[in-house]
Amino acid sequence: MTDTLDNDLRDLYQDLILDHSKHPHNFHVVPDANREALGHNPLCGDRLSLTLKVDAKGVIQDIGFQGSGCAISVASASIMTDMLKGKTVDEANALFQHIHAACTGAPAVVAVVISEDDNDRLQALAGVRHYPMRVKCATLAWHTMQAALKDEKKVSTE
Repeated sequence: MTDTLDNDLRDLYQDLILDHSKHPHNFHVVPDANREALGHNPLCGDRLSLTLKVDAKGVIQDIGFQGSGCAISVASASIMTDMLKGKTVDEANALFQHIHAACTGAPAVVAVVISEDDNDRLQALAGVRHYPMRVKCATLAWHTMQAALKDEKKVSTE
């Protein structure tokens, strides 16, 4: 029974990744962005440009990305942009810690309360921990977001 449930969840997560990679959300440049960064994963060839509008209270009002990459990289950027709209910079940083720990199998440094829907999306990405070469694909957008929030213009997974 457990194997069937695990396979069903794996299939569901794979479908979610494929859907986000084929139909990415927030695939645009934010016209009045006040934060931006470029991300590059030389190992896989993934490249993305991330633009954000953060208001004076530190809330992410809009976020978008453009670029190209593997299915996991594009899906991760799409999922991330959905999750971060309306979040504070502190919440975005906490989610970064959470997804990084989930993808690498490391213990979480920060306790984060997230919705069931967001948790499902993060679990879909967390499956890459079984494929170490894909961790950088799944975390590129998140590292790029961190760079943009720190006013760093570029980030690489190398």
